Amino acid sequence: MNTKDAIRSSMNMSDTVMKIYLSDLSDADLMTRPSSGSNHLAWQLGHLISSEVMLLKSLVPDANVELPAGFAEAHSKEQAGNDDASAFSSKEEYLSLYDKVRDASRAALEDYPEPDFDSPSAEHFRQNFPTQGDVFLLIANHPLMHAGQFAVTRRNLGKPVLI
Repeated sequence: MNTKDAIRSSMNMSDTVMKIYLSDLSDADLMTRPSSGSNHLAWQLGHLISSEVMLLKSLVPDANVELPAGFAEAHSKEQAGNDDASAFSSKEEYLSLYDKVRDASRAALEDYPEPDFDSPSAEHFRQNFPTQGDVFLLIANHPLMHAGQFAVTRRNLGKPVLI
């Protein structure tokens, strides 16, 4: 297994876990917060999508992916407390956009020069993710960083354990 294979595998695992956790949730369920002070799942999905675009463009500035107008702003930190469901997308819309963004990340990974994985990441990432390879791994694993919140929300909603 090489670097690209490992990143690809991590992406696939993250996608699988997230989509299993979302599989039987409704649009209304996405507005549920795992606990007081936590972000609801709709906001988290938008955050994952927006973050991936930002991270990808830090590696590949001309990556062929754009968010709908106002999407990033609707999922900014300032909007994390917004409980108005009309300000957020449907599960179907989130998953469609997630797949589009993830496809762009996969395409960028395929074309990425292997030696560049060891190059320094953008300055503002460097403390936690020092190399460009680390940023690709963050892209791959970011959904898993939120998986615990998805699992807790499922329990709070009385949904079955799926994984």
